[in-house]
Formats: sequence, C-alpha cells, structure tokens
Amino acid sequence: MSFDLWIDIFLCFCVLVIASSMFLVKQSFTAIVLFISLGLVVTLCWIQLNAIDVAIAEAAIGAGLTGAMLLAAWRKLSTEKSAKKSHRGDL
Repeated sequence: MSFDLWIDIFLCFCVLVIASSMFLVKQSFTAIVLFISLGLVVTLCWIQLNAIDVAIAEAAIGAGLTGAMLLAAWRKLSTEKSAKKSHRGDL
C-alpha cells in the first residue's frame, strides 16, 4: 500500500473520530474546540485532494471565522450565566 493511501485512511479516521466525539461531549467549549479541529483536519483532506483553493477557504471560513464566532458566543453566554448567578446570590 502506498504512503498516500495511509494518509487518506488516517485523515478519514480522524474526521470520523473528531466528528463523532464532537456530538458526544457535554461541554460546549470542548465541542467548539473539536469543531475547529475538525475544520483543520478537513483542510488537510482538501490539501490531500490537491484542492488548495478549497482548503484555504475551509481554513479561513470553516475553522477560523466560524470558530472565532462560536468562541465569542460561548464567552458571551458564559459571562451572562455567571452574571445571573451572582445576581441571584444578591437576592
């Protein structure tokens, strides 16, 4: 078996493991980190398929921009939850 086939098998395995674990975790921050990791592994898949332009778009939009927006939303939600907890404690 050629080296490229081993790389393809490894990338497919990584995509399946990361995608399934992303749906199985309970913490939203862990799911977001796994989503960003999945985008980076899919970028490697596109590079392996010699689709460099699609890989650049996946890295920029799929992993970078979407991941940053999800992290910003998670941070805003976590600060709102902590503010509500501290507000309830004052009553």
